Amino acid sequence: MTDTAPRPRRKAAAFDADERAAMRERAREAAAPGAADGERAVLDKIAELPEADRALAEQLHRLILQAAPTLAPRTWYGMPAYARDGKVLCFFQPASKFKARYATLGFSDGAALDEGTMWPTAFALRELGAAEQARVLELVRRAAAAG
Repeated sequence: MTDTAPRPRRKAAAFDADERAAMRERAREAAAPGAADGERAVLDKIAELPEADRALAEQLHRLILQAAPTLAPRTWYGMPAYARDGKVLCFFQPASKFKARYATLGFSDGAALDEGTMWPTAFALRELGAAEQARVLELVRRAAAAG
């Protein structure tokens, strides 16, 4: 015998305060693209970060522009990001943004970092030593050359 009674619908999980703030920030960026885009906006966001995140973001900013000077710095959901033809290829998500254990360097699908049938699109960061810097340069160069 099977139960044919309809199951109660589960209430969708609500977004937390940090996620809602990121969405509001993205809406502001979309409403005023001229104000949200540009290196000045990225540098201002980086300057607002807590020290550990700020140090990583400053290093990444330099590395990304060194690897791919044609990428345009901009903010994306209130985070430093780098775009080609208006589309974000990579971004820095500070640990403080969502109270995470580590910051991340993320890549969009436009970065085309495909490696077989499964590959990482985000990388956890705690510090950027020589090996990590070389990896960032290589990934950003690949992403900028894709497409």
